[in-house]
Amino acid sequence: MIGCVVVADDLTGANATGVLMTKSNYRTYSILNLTEDALHNLKDFECIVYPTDSRSMEAKRAYDKIYAAVMVLRSREVKVYSKRIDSTLRGNLGAETDAMLDALGDGRVAMVVPCFPASNRINVGGYLLVNAVPLHMTEAATDPKSPVTTPVCAEIFRKQSKYPVASLSLAELLKGAGFAAQRIRDLAEQGARTVIFDAVSEEDIDLIAETVIDSGVPFIAVDPGVFTATLSRKIIPVPQAEFTNRSKIFVAVGSVNAVARRQVEYFLGSREVFNVYMETREFLEGPERRKQEINRVSAAILDNCGGYDVCSIVGWGIIPERRVPFEAYADKYNCSHDDLSNMINTAIAEITYRVLSSGKDFRGMYTCGGDITVAVCCRLKNTGLKLLGEVLPLASYGEIMGGEFPGLKIVTKGGMVGEADAIVACVRYLKEKLAI
Repeated sequence: MIGCVVVADDLTGANATGVLMTKSNYRTYSILNLTEDALHNLKDFECIVYPTDSRSMEAKRAYDKIYAAVMVLRSREVKVYSKRIDSTLRGNLGAETDAMLDALGDGRVAMVVPCFPASNRINVGGYLLVNAVPLHMTEAATDPKSPVTTPVCAEIFRKQSKYPVASLSLAELLKGAGFAAQRIRDLAEQGARTVIFDAVSEEDIDLIAETVIDSGVPFIAVDPGVFTATLSRKIIPVPQAEFTNRSKIFVAVGSVNAVARRQVEYFLGSREVFNVYMETREFLEGPERRKQEINRVSAAILDNCGGYDVCSIVGWGIIPERRVPFEAYADKYNCSHDDLSNMINTAIAEITYRVLSSGKDFRGMYTCGGDITVAVCCRLKNTGLKLLGEVLPLASYGEIMGGEFPGLKIVTKGGMVGEADAIVACVRYLKEKLAI
């Protein structure tokens, strides 16, 4: 069932956004034309991407082409409509965005997030910077077909669009999702049909996505791809991946930093996985409550893992407001923060041991955080790891040597390493290796 329709102004941009959707486990179809044969299999995909090759066209012709494409591709099933724009703001941004709004015809607001952090494109104070250089001072200014003469995204839209344009600054976003959501509602009530957001990181994009959804304002996404993919993960169910074999993968996350949190949210939102959140505070509340929580989490995984190829445990401390107050426990037990971390890590290691030794056919494991990895390896009594490759920078793939689980495949990664899709990439890598 189609959940997302992306209309792009060129083929490479269309495919770049399509790849982002595919990395989130959506089945993605890049259509080269809108013939009956090409449209025949749309129902087999969650995301449809269509390039109009309109970046260098005269604005009226580009408008017509986008309008016609949306009229063909629109459907009641679609939850996210996206106008993919160039990451350096080249082309007919305003006219093409107007065309999508007009074709849908239901009063939507274009939410514009012209940011691609992984490519060093950020929008701050309304200025688009590329590698920290204002856009109009980069190669985009000398593009032979569609040169860009200003770094201010709002100026481009005001010049090219027939609709009112407004902006939402980073300072407003930092006041919280509730404030920003109300700001979006206010701008929509005032007649704005295009709202341009500051964003400098993937965390900002995630917050904008949550804010747009919470605002309740009907929208289309206008961006180079990251915002569209983020919105989709929050709105469109991800199809359960087919089993490549009967082997299962166990994921243990003990890190509580913001990087790990972003990766966990991406991971849990991008695929079918059975996850159990651990009440990490219980691991510090004495032997009996520690035992009860270990039993609860272990039983929850083992009782429900049958229909899943990936199961995970994540500490609730990854949510800032639920983080364990180490100072209070350090005073209570007259111990160091390291001692408290070891209590939590060994509890997670015990849960991992019980899951792996259950006979439920777990053949691969992913651990996040060096301390967690050490604790798990100690509990499994392995003598070392045979290193077999690199999944990502600072994410290693290997197999356990000795102990009770020789040959178990494992990927280990530091808690502050990688982009938002790091866990997904590591799990996918493990599945590919287990299928060999």
